[in-house]
Amino acid sequence: MIVLMHVATGGLAGAASGSRRRAALLGPVLHGVCDAIPHEDIPSKAFETASGVAAVLLLAARRGPLDAATIGAVASSAPDLEHIFPLPRPRGRQLFPTHRWARPVRFRGVPAWLQLAVAVPIVAALARRR
Repeated sequence: MIVLMHVATGGLAGAASGSRRRAALLGPVLHGVCDAIPHEDIPSKAFETASGVAAVLLLAARRGPLDAATIGAVASSAPDLEHIFPLPRPRGRQLFPTHRWARPVRFRGVPAWLQLAVAVPIVAALARRR
């Protein structure tokens, strides 16, 4: 999934969990679940990075950096940092397990525009103060 979708799903799960600890634990699990769904990615790393960072900063500004929604958003999107930073790759493999899977070429999956159309309203709703 696109980074913004990881932020949205992690934030939503974090808010629903009501616990920072549960939010932090749910984040990577949700990342894996979202990655397992066939999907298109946005080819622009700059857009992916900027939109993800902006969404997390918005949640942190509106809900607080230690709010469960913010922690869930960070925990769910954090595995994608290995696409940005030159982290070690043991045996040449990416660190997060679902990033190692090959996707079928025939089925493109959930389009990037649809992911944006779903993620933006979720982040906007989460950014409203409780």
